[in-house]
Amino acid sequence: MVEESPFGLPLGTEPMEARSAESLPMDEGWQYEPKWDGFRCLAFKNGKNVDLRAKSGKPLGRYFPEMVDFLSSLSIPQFVIDGELVIEVEGRLSFESLQMRLHPAASRVQRLSTQSPAKLVLFDILMSPRGNDVRRRHLRERRAELEALVEAIGSSPRLALSPFTHDPIIAKLWLSEAGNGGTDGVVCKRVDQPYLAGERAMTKVKRVRTADCVVGGFRYASDSDQVGSLLLGLYNDDGELDHVGFTATITDSERPALTKQLERLRRAPGFTGKAPGGPSRWSTERSGEWQPLKPELVVEVRFDHVTGKRFRHGTKLLRWRPDKNPTQCKLEQIEVATGPR
Repeated sequence: MVEESPFGLPLGTEPMEARSAESLPMDEGWQYEPKWDGFRCLAFKNGKNVDLRAKSGKPLGRYFPEMVDFLSSLSIPQFVIDGELVIEVEGRLSFESLQMRLHPAASRVQRLSTQSPAKLVLFDILMSPRGNDVRRRHLRERRAELEALVEAIGSSPRLALSPFTHDPIIAKLWLSEAGNGGTDGVVCKRVDQPYLAGERAMTKVKRVRTADCVVGGFRYASDSDQVGSLLLGLYNDDGELDHVGFTATITDSERPALTKQLERLRRAPGFTGKAPGGPSRWSTERSGEWQPLKPELVVEVRFDHVTGKRFRHGTKLLRWRPDKNPTQCKLEQIEVATGPR
């Protein structure tokens, strides 16, 4: 049964998504765009009525009341647009500020919406202000429709039009700058492609980066007396060792010897700056207890993204670095970049 909707398109409409690839497609007919580090959002408008939907289909409006108010205030009668909600703090994108919005207390959400209002970075349109479903049109036509809409809205701190290029050299530059808190990689779209809702019909490429980190502690695996993950640290400007993430890519064959080596190096405090927390989504209460280490071991890890001077996801252990002095492992390796304008 098709969902009834006052917005012309069902609120359950899924955004078009992307498949991961190792490299950028280089043949003709591609449009490249930065992959923004925020919350994917479909924005529906009909008169004063506005609804924001996450990629999962869940409502986002209550968490971003300033965006609902802004879109509701526009004289443009209707549209359905696709974009990314982002928040800038001191000129830099802050994923933590987005996460803080997902709070049950409306008073807190309202306060945060005033202190650090969100911006919607637009990159596609599904329904035009004239009420036409434009999903079957090619990307080049939809982009022209989107640009006309943004021009009609006028300059606003609540909206930004995502840049694009057909030049793979520029796309490579964007990719080289990704992963620092501003963008998450590059999305590649066929210019002659319709909007295929719910399908992974685009291509996304993320930048893979490496960093040399101090092993400042470890956690035992759940229900085991062997190491489950290594806790990674980098030195800040004050010379303190901050916890920045973890790696759990340890083979079963190396666990026994590695566990003995780590246990010989146990010594508090391990991290002298920001320390690990307790149990997390990847750890039980048992494995959430961490063991501090003397800061002697250095590993090179591969990571894909940094948020708030921490690795967003788990990292892949590439190799041990006995040749590296731990004091050389500094936070400057994972500096944060500025956001969109």
